[in-house]
Amino acid sequence: MIAVKNYINGAYQKPDRDLWLDAIDPSTGKVYGKISNSSSEDVERAYQAGKQAFKTWSKTSVEKRSEILSKIADLIEANIDKLAEAESMDNGKPIRLAKTVDIPRAAHNFRFFSHAITQFFSESHDQISQKSINFTLRQPIGVVGCISPWNLPLYLLTWKIAPALAAGNCVVAKPSEVAPYTAFLLGKLCSEAGLPKGVLNMIHGCGATAGQAIVEHPDIKAISFTGGTQTGAHIAKAAAPLFKKLSLELGGKNPNIIFADCDYENMLQTTVKSSFTNQGQICLCGSRIFVEKSLYNQFKCDFIEKIKQLKVGLPSEESTDIGALVSKPHLDKVLGYIEKTAQERATILYGGNRVFVRGGEDGYYMQPTVIEVSSNDCILNQEEIFGPVVTIMPFETDKEALALANAVPYGLSASIWTNNLKRSLHFSEQLQTGIVWVNTWMQRDLRTPFGGVKSSGVGREGGFEVLRFFTEAKNVCINYE
Repeated sequence: MIAVKNYINGAYQKPDRDLWLDAIDPSTGKVYGKISNSSSEDVERAYQAGKQAFKTWSKTSVEKRSEILSKIADLIEANIDKLAEAESMDNGKPIRLAKTVDIPRAAHNFRFFSHAITQFFSESHDQISQKSINFTLRQPIGVVGCISPWNLPLYLLTWKIAPALAAGNCVVAKPSEVAPYTAFLLGKLCSEAGLPKGVLNMIHGCGATAGQAIVEHPDIKAISFTGGTQTGAHIAKAAAPLFKKLSLELGGKNPNIIFADCDYENMLQTTVKSSFTNQGQICLCGSRIFVEKSLYNQFKCDFIEKIKQLKVGLPSEESTDIGALVSKPHLDKVLGYIEKTAQERATILYGGNRVFVRGGEDGYYMQPTVIEVSSNDCILNQEEIFGPVVTIMPFETDKEALALANAVPYGLSASIWTNNLKRSLHFSEQLQTGIVWVNTWMQRDLRTPFGGVKSSGVGREGGFEVLRFFTEAKNVCINYE
């Protein structure tokens, strides 16, 4: 039995009240261990460790911080197989995906910000007529809170803690209690890399207790959160009276707009990926597919033929394309949306059922699902399902496609498939999203800003944007007359 303990002040510790949650392997539905169910007392211990460590970490040279973060990246890469196996078992994702994307990206996050902090710059302004110079100091905030989700556990946790540490802050992190195993393993690697005690502290447990205690702590100065929109709204409400800095990366209901003049084969293969990678449990998945009417019937047939070739199976098998959904409650939620197709005047073209996999009969598997909808106003097109479910719908004009794409509460990402440059630029300007991909999907450059608009969040991660978030700007004016 694995015991996922808290990592506080450079050591693993059991929760203060000795309360635990079950750790469940979604591929089998079986308990594989126990997870710390932490309280506000655990958060306070983590904060005090961070507060003490901040006195020296904030004064540590940029070069030294960069060196330690690079060592963490090296150790993640050296342990890629172990971490990928843990991630796959904990989350249900195919082992192949964990090995080739999730764990390498976690290492890349640390390595990228280890270099970015050495290039981070500030501003200065000469006032010749007044004989003065203004310059901006960028100083670490203090102890910050980083709360990450279950869909890309190590990937998104490191996306937050790496820039926070690089900027000189100390961190109290709360990984999702649904998939905490790789975060637990990361603590040891950070110690091996020479990260000083108390600089990074990880608290495991429920959002309503451990997460709430981090958000409400009066001396944790900033919160970076990735997760559901409803939870983000709750965090914003709780943090506002305390005047905390907030970065909220929330839900998405992303349009995938396909025009008849696209590179058809490239579009088709990429659309399968953008629909069902990680069982559709990525906030950037293109869950609403709009196809130009002249191409619609051909696309519908070819798309379904491609999907039929996807293998739903044990995450541990290299040949698996679609693993298990992360939990039984989440599986039930996704299946609940599919049950609404009839009342929404929609038609299931493929899938829609739970799958029972040999060797994982009690696991949380389901078919990739394609639903044809007649209206963009239906629940299936307006609410985030966050599973292997996409809707498809035809459009006739550019104006109609743009209106359909924007007519949702969310605004995270969009994909456009066309070889018309003028149309590409027009849509890129008019789409109400934080990210636009043209003739591609999930092609990321960590230097670029990442985040959404409307109900998809507040603020931006990535590049210098996140280093600005994790620092306070102080203007200094010197008169030399």
